[in-house]
Amino acid sequence: MAADPVERAIFGEITLTAGLDEVWAAWTTEEGVKSFFAPDCRIALEPDGPYEIYFNPDAPAGQRGGEGLRVLAFQPKKMLSFTWNAPPTLPEVRGQQTHVILRFYEVGAESTRVTLRHDGWGEGGQWDEAFEYFESAWNIVVLPRLRYRFKHGPVNWENPPDLTDG
Repeated sequence: MAADPVERAIFGEITLTAGLDEVWAAWTTEEGVKSFFAPDCRIALEPDGPYEIYFNPDAPAGQRGGEGLRVLAFQPKKMLSFTWNAPPTLPEVRGQQTHVILRFYEVGAESTRVTLRHDGWGEGGQWDEAFEYFESAWNIVVLPRLRYRFKHGPVNWENPPDLTDG
């Protein structure tokens, strides 16, 4: 039997000048998510609870962003995993879900490291487009917005920051 190919995954990592409690709350509460991730959301931190992230909250249902997503598992202040889907612009793969795991590490009284792994990808076509999209989205948009939130305060969704300055 041939060996399986290596499962491709997106990886991200960021160290923040913020305490573990604050960083955990940023990812696991509606108030926290709205402070850096998206203008609206629906989150219930419980197994199979919603983890819906609305990038376009005024759009019609099915076009708002991360809809229908669920919490898979969590270990308070250590790990959060949830399902994820492709944006509405990639309809061939939008109805399928991938998997995100965040791990949280206290590296000092006011310093926390977050690692991200996003896996469960198909191959070819819009799967490849979605993979490329999220390589950028996580590492060029989402994680830098998290840093911005702890450096400058919550994102103003009427005028999101230019993150090219780090």
